[in-house]
Amino acid sequence: MPSKAEHVSDEKIARAIRENGLEGRRLYLPQMPYGGTYLLAAAIRSIGFDAWPVSDSDARTLELGGRMTSGDECYPQKIVLGDLLRIIEDEGRDRVAYLMPSANGPCRFGQYLHLIRTKLDELGYGDVPVISITSNDGYASIGDYSMDLVRTAWRAVLAQDILMKLLLKTRPYEREKGSTDRAYLQSLEEVGEAVSRQRVSHKERLEAILAALVRARDRFRALPADYDASRPLIGVVGEIFCRHNTFSNFDLIRVVEEQGGECWLSDIGEWVWYTDDEQRRRLTEQGRRFGKDNTVRYIKSVIMRRDEHALYGPFGEDFVGYEEPHDVREVLELSKPYLPYTGALGEMVLSSGKSIYMYEKGADGIIDISPFTCMNGIVTEAVYPKLSRDLDDMPIRVFYFDGTQGDLERDVGIFIELARTYQRRKKKVRRYPACFGG
Repeated sequence: MPSKAEHVSDEKIARAIRENGLEGRRLYLPQMPYGGTYLLAAAIRSIGFDAWPVSDSDARTLELGGRMTSGDECYPQKIVLGDLLRIIEDEGRDRVAYLMPSANGPCRFGQYLHLIRTKLDELGYGDVPVISITSNDGYASIGDYSMDLVRTAWRAVLAQDILMKLLLKTRPYEREKGSTDRAYLQSLEEVGEAVSRQRVSHKERLEAILAALVRARDRFRALPADYDASRPLIGVVGEIFCRHNTFSNFDLIRVVEEQGGECWLSDIGEWVWYTDDEQRRRLTEQGRRFGKDNTVRYIKSVIMRRDEHALYGPFGEDFVGYEEPHDVREVLELSKPYLPYTGALGEMVLSSGKSIYMYEKGADGIIDISPFTCMNGIVTEAVYPKLSRDLDDMPIRVFYFDGTQGDLERDVGIFIELARTYQRRKKKVRRYPACFGG
């Protein structure tokens, strides 16, 4: 029988659901990537909301999104809106709600929420709730469980990044086609179950997530694979939605693998640490370095770092040569000669700095995945020629996407040949995990 404390929790959850208009509705999240959204939805379920990723995008996504956009919006906006309209048509307007994250800054992403609400109202879907989880209101939209959700969501982000690393470092070498994808999906399900548990302490949840990740590690280690050090390692940077949403980029990473490469994808956690550092920098510039807001931020970052070390701890051997920076400021400082992070902002800074970081780790080429007309992609494309020259002429290419596919296999194949040529003459030595036989 539930305890008195659990009755109180149930009432708070019910109140938050009513206040957000979510009674009888499922809360859908845009895919970015599928695994990351799956685990973030699991984190939201941990506080009692019925949250799940939207189903996979398809041609109808582009058709519906295209009807309601003018072409001035970026490609991710078209996909996000099209997926929501598709879910409303499939599930019914009275059973659907949508969670649309928001952010400040120059990127058009900050306008998604407003455009989606406007278009739904124009279509007569004014009763379909669209809520936003944002730090700007202290996560007030999720009620009394904001801090619990923030910590659980951070662990979900870390788990997603770990599982993605395991997937991408294994799949190019698998003996049985599809075995790595199956291991990944099974691992997602098990980690998601641990993340979504309700009425458990943070310690209990961390132990459950860690146990599921260790099982995932052992599952990937056991997969029959033929590791080959001659396969070039391609760093993948760019706009965060487009580089992680496989529908938007025509599953470019899989194309790289089929053409003979292996990919190292910039993780989601990098962006979380970047926003934390931006907050620290802004507060310092405002003379509030020793104020309450920065103290709270600092304490939160210490807890986040502790969780990060705990979850990454069992993977030291597996991620040899794939280590992420100890601090995002390392990436920012690398970018500074090309795009100073005190002036330029967002993914353009992270993409340029991370390209240099991956070069130092022995990568053989860099692919930037960006939506067509994306400001971040345009700016970084302007500095990549200089960057490439300074990195011993390492090949760097921007792949733009707008929903129309050219000869992607040909273009990727040419890039992989450039990477192989660079691999034979490069100065930076790549370290390999033990599975490569080194």
